[in-house]
Amino acid sequence: MDAILVINAGSSSLKFQIFSVAGYDLFRQIRGQIDGIGVRPRLRATGANGEALIDQRFAPEDVPDLPSAITETRTWLNGLKRFRIRAIGHRVVHGGPDYDEPVLIDPSVLKLLASYQDLAPLHQPNNLAPIQLAIEIAPDVPQVVCFDTAFHRCHDEIASSYALPSAFYEEGVRRYGFHGLSYEYITGRLGEIAPDAAAGKVIVAHLGSGASMCAVSDGCSIESTMGFTALDGLPMGTRSGQLDPGVVLHLITAKGMSVDAVSDLLYNESGLKGLSGQSSDMRDLLASNNPRAAFAVDHFVYRSGMMAGMLAAALGGLDAFVFTAGVGENSPKIRALITEKLGWLGVEIDHAANKAGATCFSTPASSVALYVIPTDEELVIARHTLAVVSKGVQL
Repeated sequence: MDAILVINAGSSSLKFQIFSVAGYDLFRQIRGQIDGIGVRPRLRATGANGEALIDQRFAPEDVPDLPSAITETRTWLNGLKRFRIRAIGHRVVHGGPDYDEPVLIDPSVLKLLASYQDLAPLHQPNNLAPIQLAIEIAPDVPQVVCFDTAFHRCHDEIASSYALPSAFYEEGVRRYGFHGLSYEYITGRLGEIAPDAAAGKVIVAHLGSGASMCAVSDGCSIESTMGFTALDGLPMGTRSGQLDPGVVLHLITAKGMSVDAVSDLLYNESGLKGLSGQSSDMRDLLASNNPRAAFAVDHFVYRSGMMAGMLAAALGGLDAFVFTAGVGENSPKIRALITEKLGWLGVEIDHAANKAGATCFSTPASSVALYVIPTDEELVIARHTLAVVSKGVQL
């Protein structure tokens, strides 16, 4: 069976899916991941009908890092003799100023993507590691990279510029936006669920350990809370979100912190973790009686409501608001708290529908339709991979 393998590598997890190919149609056969890398490693996978295929736990020292997770996953995948992997699709967070669509990997592309590692230090190295390994193991299998920044490349120059000398913009110092593969899927799915809403002014909130919001007009991204790097915008699990650049200067000059120490602080010790002093996981914070945990939640909700207002202003109004990703899909409490901040836009929430996880949870009287839609970045990657390789490689 001809198939496409999709790999989505993060800082502490490796997600993978296998799609069988029939002409230009894709059929999901396996969905899996190895998570808890270095802490509580666990490899799980389910088949096309949701049946469990593997659920294996490892000692932390056996899977201490991403390369070892890739090795364990590859060992298991190699045992699936019924699949002939004809192409591999990858998520890469940062495409820089050079890439606005998926591309076939070659050494020059890989070298250029590696040069963006400082712009996404939590993601880019991990995104590139399985690509390099696959090149070494199966050099004849075409690989396609799909970029989280690509969906936002239709921003106009006013939206994507910083108030810096124009030479910096030409060098690539500009607002990019991220989570684009998720936004691409949600935009398409909303078009199936509610075509009229999708054709209008929409805010999509991708709320997970990494979090951002995107303003979409008639299916096209016009603004995002994230900018040059994935640090910007909303407070996240361990990332600071929007920050006065003067704070960074203060940390370096007045506090004597090194650049590496500041980077570690902003990427790994801030956000919900820094505010609460307890956890980066929203579930832990919502269940906690610690006042600092409640403060972290309140701060996240406040900033989310404020930035939603910013995006509504960029759109010139609002027709629909969509929640997605881990927190957005699974936390009725956070959905309710954020939507309550949007009452001034005419938002009215149906609390019973929200608690029940209904796809649409606004009241009939609401001026803005509220939706919760599970994202599917891997399907988007598989579609792009099939489209790219079909142009020049016979599957």
